[in-house]
Amino acid sequence: MARCFAIVPAAGVGRRMGAAIPKQYLPLAGRCVLEHTLERLLAEPRIERIVVALGPEDGWWPALKLSDPARIRRVDGGTERADSVLNGLRALEGLAGTDDWALVHDAARPCLAAEDLARLFTALADDPLGGLLAVPVRDTMKRAAADGCVEHTVERERLWHALTPQMFRYGRLRDALEAAAAAGAVITDEASAIERAGLRPRLVEGRADNLKITRPEDLALAAFFLAAGRP
Repeated sequence: MARCFAIVPAAGVGRRMGAAIPKQYLPLAGRCVLEHTLERLLAEPRIERIVVALGPEDGWWPALKLSDPARIRRVDGGTERADSVLNGLRALEGLAGTDDWALVHDAARPCLAAEDLARLFTALADDPLGGLLAVPVRDTMKRAAADGCVEHTVERERLWHALTPQMFRYGRLRDALEAAAAAGAVITDEASAIERAGLRPRLVEGRADNLKITRPEDLALAAFFLAAGRP
């Protein structure tokens, strides 16, 4: 049976939050954002180990209190998200097999529901490639022109918001990210690296409350979800 290893890229600084510390360390419902995120992953017994990619000068990590720190390994992150994920994958060489699972989850998504994580495992169990949690677009989508005005309305049918976790076979994801890095390609998420390799990730519908904390108002919304017992 394929094993699963998680990678959490957490080397970013979150400039759009306008905070004095990286957003993954901001307080949220009695803990910091990253503690909530990691506890969601630690609660899933199918995840064998979690690799957290941090900034080399990260001084907040040692203060974290986690339920199972022995399952977590710290590595240095990179300049971009894709660099951090690739560093995490490289740290698993010799441990993860080609067909094992590499599950990547954003450090700033603390509201991941256990049922969503379980749904991802179930949907991809026999998939030779992998896929990602996502939700169908519900709002009307506009494409902007260079002057900030609407250029046109984008048809939303079959459009999805990509979420995380994104889970792919270890060898496939490592090769896709290595090739993208060698080509200097811009990679915004793991699925885009897989797509660049000519492959088609599977979409697995998740919950819209799996929000990514990007702006100050997102913290209040995440706190509301957590206080309401979500997930």
